[in-house]
Amino acid sequence: MMKMIGWYIAASNIIAFLAYGIDKQRARRHQWRIPEEALLGLAVIGGSVGALLGMRFFHHKTKKAKFVIGVPLILIVQIVILLFIINR
Repeated sequence: MMKMIGWYIAASNIIAFLAYGIDKQRARRHQWRIPEEALLGLAVIGGSVGALLGMRFFHHKTKKAKFVIGVPLILIVQIVILLFIINR
């Protein structure tokens, strides 16, 4: 089970990181954007580390409070949940 959780988390984070990069590229080109709800949703479903790294690496969504505060809070909640699962 832990192996499956690990693969899921890894995939979620890769997808989130790539989504932030794609959205930044589309923003520069004035193209259709990935909705903010979708970007935050990727963090919620397990991609918070990838979202945070994407924000920093691509300098994307770093001035929006719901991302600057929300993504780290999501990560903290996920760490607490993961520790609970591991220690039960």
